[in-house]
Amino acid sequence: MRYCLILLFCCCQIYGLQAQSRTDTLLRNLISREASPALKHILQYPDSFRYQLIYTQIDRDAHNQPHFKHYYLDVDADKYFNPASTVKLPVALLALEKLKELKAEGITGNTPMLTDSSWSGQVTVHTDSTAENGLPSIYHYIKRIFLISDNDAYNRLYEFVGQQTIHEKLWDKGYKRARIVRRFMPLSEEENRHTNAIRFEDNGKSIYAQPPAYSTLAFDYSKKITMGTAYMDKNDKLVPLPMDFTRQNNLPLEDLQQLLQSVLFPASVPASRRFNITEDDYRFLYRYMSQYPSETTYPKYDTTEYFDSYTKFFLFKGAGHNIPPYMRVFNKTGWSYGFLTDAAYIVDFKHNVEFMLTGTIYVNRDGILNDDKYEYEEDGYPFFKEIGKIIYGYELQRQRAHNPDLSQFRIDYTK
Repeated sequence: MRYCLILLFCCCQIYGLQAQSRTDTLLRNLISREASPALKHILQYPDSFRYQLIYTQIDRDAHNQPHFKHYYLDVDADKYFNPASTVKLPVALLALEKLKELKAEGITGNTPMLTDSSWSGQVTVHTDSTAENGLPSIYHYIKRIFLISDNDAYNRLYEFVGQQTIHEKLWDKGYKRARIVRRFMPLSEEENRHTNAIRFEDNGKSIYAQPPAYSTLAFDYSKKITMGTAYMDKNDKLVPLPMDFTRQNNLPLEDLQQLLQSVLFPASVPASRRFNITEDDYRFLYRYMSQYPSETTYPKYDTTEYFDSYTKFFLFKGAGHNIPPYMRVFNKTGWSYGFLTDAAYIVDFKHNVEFMLTGTIYVNRDGILNDDKYEYEEDGYPFFKEIGKIIYGYELQRQRAHNPDLSQFRIDYTK
């Protein structure tokens, strides 16, 4: 009995260590072998840069069905990173799910959606100057989310779905650790629980009214999460204490990878984890997850600021308009508080190559949060660009039993 207990204890200890940080030799060796001195420096300090990476190989069978193999580098659900704008991905998907539920009301993705103010801190939004008809809608908000990671568009969809529904739906799909409790505007915890009254109109006539909502959910904040050595408060005053992220949004990297995979390859995940959206909505998502700001008229963007690789971190960030025409990236990025994150599906139509990369890194040398002094340009973007190049180079020479038919991801962006 004593021997069995000792063996059980040792197994639990080993399992605990594995659960804390997951690394595959293939991925570590591949990156280490090709890494530049700058990248090697980052890899030497996992505690400082807090990087995590998931590389997903995709192999097609004789029927073109994709099969996935994930490789991990220092992936740990307990190693917190601020998900920033990556939370816009699940909220956009849930908005499309709710849109489908409202189809019987005569509501489509293009139906004008008017947001009213129902509680303190809320804003009224009845127009959208970036839309062709000057009116806000679910589809137009989602365009803005994926084209330039627009915060206001996310806020409106957060309000449309509601904080409680966001979590009930995500938890039901298996994303138990997802926590999306904040809009991207200065609101208190209580104000974020309240969401606005919303109306949908057709030719100026109201066809559906959604009352204000309040989230009664209890969240587990028992594990305290702090970052850095100091932070700037809302009055730009330095507070000489670590910044508290305990009640911030949370989305573990594996969940983010699975969310992206469930959208691009819904049949590859269990039915219980899929989003209940239409085929047209899938096509809509594929278009705007991969389209460049220069390729859209509504919204119309200044491409000197919003260049083609503005939200494409892996391989291309900083490359401006130099993305090869035969490549596309279907992704969602986020950046905040020194954290950079990207979940991407990368396609090379010329060489019949496809793979997924999901990663995050923390770049904040002075340890001060909220001071807008982060090493995004010096360390962060080069990390993603080089990792992307290393994996892409490996994918170009990796042997496949069957060439993939990638036609479902070919999109005519001129239409």
